Amino acid sequence: MANRERNKKILLELVKLQDNSRCADCRAPDPDWASYELGVFVCLNCSGIHRSLSSRVKSIRLDFWEDKLVQFMKSSGNANAQALYEKAVPPYYYRPQQHDCNVLREQWIRAKYERKEFTGETKYPPVSYSTGFYEGMLWKKGKENTQFLKRKFVLSEREFTLTYYNKENSKGPKAVIAIKDLNATFQPQKIGHPHGLQFTFQDNDHTRNLYVYHESAEEIVTWYNAIRAARYAYLKTAYPTGTDEELIPKITRNYLKEGYMEKTGPLQKEPFRKRWFILDSQNRKLFYFKEQLDAEELGVIFIGTESNGYSVKECVPKHARGNKWTCGVSVETPERQFVFMCEQEREQREWLEALRKVMSRPMAPQDYTSEHDFTILRCGIIYFDK
Repeated sequence: MANRERNKKILLELVKLQDNSRCADCRAPDPDWASYELGVFVCLNCSGIHRSLSSRVKSIRLDFWEDKLVQFMKSSGNANAQALYEKAVPPYYYRPQQHDCNVLREQWIRAKYERKEFTGETKYPPVSYSTGFYEGMLWKKGKENTQFLKRKFVLSEREFTLTYYNKENSKGPKAVIAIKDLNATFQPQKIGHPHGLQFTFQDNDHTRNLYVYHESAEEIVTWYNAIRAARYAYLKTAYPTGTDEELIPKITRNYLKEGYMEKTGPLQKEPFRKRWFILDSQNRKLFYFKEQLDAEELGVIFIGTESNGYSVKECVPKHARGNKWTCGVSVETPERQFVFMCEQEREQREWLEALRKVMSRPMAPQDYTSEHDFTILRCGIIYFDK
């Protein structure tokens, strides 16, 4: 018993060290599990992934640790493992964080420890996402229906395009998407598949969404990182003096907040209608759609700063015709007031917090250009759904 408590105390001291105080794989704080095969401290979620790969894991607090295993953990640790297994991670490769979806964390762990993709050794053939060209079949949702059909996709870093075809042997493409405007983000819950991926890009006056998945976890994450590699190459070309610290956050982005709210029109007398909202904090845009898997938005609202006449607050609508929800959010812009209703107070708080976060961030020069374009187009294009 004394030996058990002594070893537990040693492990708890080891996990307090700065290098070990966060999960070796997703950076979650206070990991309380460890792989005694790899010598790393990990969180509960990542420990389950390690166990599925047949890596030997134990709880620091609950399991019995033999002296030799404790000595191995003392001589190893997260920093030593990262120096070996993360020696040559490409700057564009996405390193999953604590709240990222399972497929990203699993494939990151497999890439590091199972496939050893980042040890710095020359790979032949090279890993697929690093070649500048990638093609394959993905299941894609139809624009006007919920059916997913196989479509051929071709990614070209040289041409900075992502092209897809309705049929594998089609003579011409269905669409050619510029890497310049492309974003990719995992959306497993929204798409209803654990490998669900959303592509978003500019298509004339609309923002266009494509929803895809692949049965293989490794394949869909390869697509994701191949797109990130092409985006990184484009950004390095477009902003030759930009540093990695500046460019990497711009490669792809997750949206700050998504969910349903009810929305009324500009007179605030129109019936409330349920809409799906997406807040893109990087572009300072609040999009709204009829349904969450719609291909195109009904409208979009530019979110500026408080010093430029934008604000957000709780509200009680003057007219409540047709609304079923009671937690109001009012967004004031220089052009008009928008009133939304949330189903629960928690959702209301989250939307208020997210919108205030965007409004508190200073506008960049390109944001003023975007705001100007919104002002010019607001009467005919921006508000498709009043």
